[in-house]
Amino acid sequence: MSSTKKFPLKMPLTILLLIVVYLIVSIPFKVMEIIPGFTDIRPVSMLEPVYGIFFGIPGCLAFAIGNLITDIVSDSLRWSSIAGFAANFAGPLCFYLFWDKLSRVPFDLRGIKNIFKHIAVILTAALIQAILITPAVLFVYPEVDHLLLFITIMINSTAFPILLGIPMLIILQEELSFKPYTQRTQMPAASPDAAEHKTKDADA
Repeated sequence: MSSTKKFPLKMPLTILLLIVVYLIVSIPFKVMEIIPGFTDIRPVSMLEPVYGIFFGIPGCLAFAIGNLITDIVSDSLRWSSIAGFAANFAGPLCFYLFWDKLSRVPFDLRGIKNIFKHIAVILTAALIQAILITPAVLFVYPEVDHLLLFITIMINSTAFPILLGIPMLIILQEELSFKPYTQRTQMPAASPDAAEHKTKDADA
């Protein structure tokens, strides 16, 4: 069976597995609330670049669904969770788009230049998330300290991806041979010699 036929089945299984990993990391820390019902200490943010770079759009979707399920099981589901879903999809998406679509070089963190590029993406993703979530919470729940919320989102979405996420990415790529999403899913192009050989076999 070709890899293209296997992919439709493989994708939901990958998403499911990534959601399970997300929940294992996120749920134990939901008790460490900063603004009850709205924000907490989030080491799970370290998985954002991992999901985006190594798992692409399925990883982005898994991260957003995992966050939504965490809100449900921790009794933190609010109207603003809609913005939370969008923000938690957009975060990993920033890493996927930058390293897959915008960067002129393939993803790796071997050099200091690429590390600084990656940190810039982390800051961008954190700002996008804060901009998506904070106004939504303020609109529906004006009594919430929106400045504290904004700062907490920024800290969670920068500190953990930098301090824990970067070492994790290096280990996954260098020691465990993980490849960026597009490199794993692209079908290798057939060489002209192979195509010519296939044509001759058909003629025979």
